[in-house]
Amino acid sequence: MSKSQFSHSRVSSFVKCPRQYQYHYIDKLRTVHSPEADVDVIVGNALHTGAEHGEQQMLEWYYAQFPIIDDNHVNESIKLLSLLPKLQSFMDTLDGEFIHEYPIDQLVFKGFVDLIVKRSDGSVDIYDYKYSNNISDYLKSEQLHLYKYYLEQEGFKVNRMAFIFIPKFRTMGKYAKIRPKKGETLFDFRRRIVAAVEALKIDVRYIDYDFQKVESFWNSINEIESANSFPKNPSFLCDWCDYKDYCLQGDDTMILPSSERREIGAVKRKTLWIYGAPFSGKTWFTNKFPAPIMLNTDGNIDFVDAPFIPIKDEVIVEGRITKRKLAWSIFKETIEELEKKQNKFGTIIVDLVEDTYEHCRIYMYDKLNIEHESDNSFKAWDMVRTEFLSTMRRLLNLPYDIILISHEDLTKDLTKRTGDKVTRIAPNIQEKAALKLSGMVQLVARVVSDDDDRWLTFKTSEVEFGGGRLGVTARKIPLEYDDFIQLYDEVNQGKSVIKEDKSKRSRKKQETKTEDGKAEVTDSDTTQDNIDQELEAERDKLEALNNASESNETVNDKPKRGRKYRTNKESTPPPTDNDAPPWEQPQETTNSETRTRRSRRAQ
Repeated sequence: MSKSQFSHSRVSSFVKCPRQYQYHYIDKLRTVHSPEADVDVIVGNALHTGAEHGEQQMLEWYYAQFPIIDDNHVNESIKLLSLLPKLQSFMDTLDGEFIHEYPIDQLVFKGFVDLIVKRSDGSVDIYDYKYSNNISDYLKSEQLHLYKYYLEQEGFKVNRMAFIFIPKFRTMGKYAKIRPKKGETLFDFRRRIVAAVEALKIDVRYIDYDFQKVESFWNSINEIESANSFPKNPSFLCDWCDYKDYCLQGDDTMILPSSERREIGAVKRKTLWIYGAPFSGKTWFTNKFPAPIMLNTDGNIDFVDAPFIPIKDEVIVEGRITKRKLAWSIFKETIEELEKKQNKFGTIIVDLVEDTYEHCRIYMYDKLNIEHESDNSFKAWDMVRTEFLSTMRRLLNLPYDIILISHEDLTKDLTKRTGDKVTRIAPNIQEKAALKLSGMVQLVARVVSDDDDRWLTFKTSEVEFGGGRLGVTARKIPLEYDDFIQLYDEVNQGKSVIKEDKSKRSRKKQETKTEDGKAEVTDSDTTQDNIDQELEAERDKLEALNNASESNETVNDKPKRGRKYRTNKESTPPPTDNDAPPWEQPQETTNSETRTRRSRRAQ
């Protein structure tokens, strides 16, 4: 069986608009169809069902496609009941055995023939239903030519092929709805619908086989296999595209995942927040991660070899003018550059987090023209925290390993119910921001230094901030990179690695989903060889026919023109933070600020 298969609809999607092809076949974005009663694909498929199984199953299938049925759906079903007998009347004129929805599953091509009629002489006629008035464009399509070519590879002898056009109410691309007249009863209105449909006629168009259509299909496959980008192709066809709003307006409200539950796979990306006393080895530890880049705020980079970006104010003097670029602006610009993914970094290290929070405060002071949050009542406090957390969320959503570094704060005491006071151990950052930030990472760990021994501790208690969502059983591990990786290996034990779909396509090998939904590894060169072999064989056949024709010309002395091959590329018409706080805090007393209630803090 082929490693890569292409259907007519798949290739025509690329020919019409490469971006549509990317959304559907590479990014695998799925859409929810319109709740309107006259969706072309649904009405057309309902008629297919009726032609094969009768009107009862046709109506059952049609109604099952909508969550709510209203008068418009009933009116559409009346049209279906009037159109189906017209289709059946034509089918009654066909003499032979019917085969509905015949699957073609070959090396390069995959498709379904709507109707095959076996004739008494052993040959077959093939038909394809089209619920459309766009006859001229469909007559130019490659679909039936492909069906004939590949059916004959399976031993069929194809005699005739035709499109069966089932008409619909459309004028200049607009749906011409039949509306009730003033004072008209529902019964009379629906009788008028039936009368209007009765005037419509089934149109059957037989076409002649053209091998150049098959060649054009193969040429399009070559273009797909060699494509490095999939640009937009805006045109009037966008009106029929399911991705129109998403593509042109950025509206992704209709892009939904599958309703099936996902498999919980191995954790590949690591997000960690570590804190501890100064000189406890935090920066030294993170320097061992692969391909790191440090976003450094304190200038302590003399004993690590990782590349770094200083997060500090930039002062530029131009004559008598002094310009200052705030550190928070540089931090945000760095994130924007990392979002482009045009680099070879594997780990992003923020050292120190509390410094970035202070940079954010100064940035917002400048923006709000204030000197402190209290100058703008409670609004400024919230604006600073929102600006900081939203930017940190952008950072932590990047596809890198992310490590945040903080100093520890031992200046606050907790008062137990017994009246005893104990020192609270937590990162040196504003409390509400710390709670939110801890919910964005997988682990919060404290670095503890005991003489020459250094440890990462994960315990959560009423006095120590820590924990995570990985289900780590160890209370502490040595502050070594290998021990940390082993911790993740234990978490991933027994879990499978789930491959992510990538928008970039490789020329040599790539993963492709076939029409039956199975993901397979594609070898582009193998596909190309298959196409070239079939093309060469077919050309040999035609050359033999031409030679025979030339012999007849010599005998009869009648000159004839030899057939030339042209690549005919024609587009087809439109188808139809659980965060739960990682620690609990008892009553706290400080000299600098008033304690808030736990419910307020959890927000």
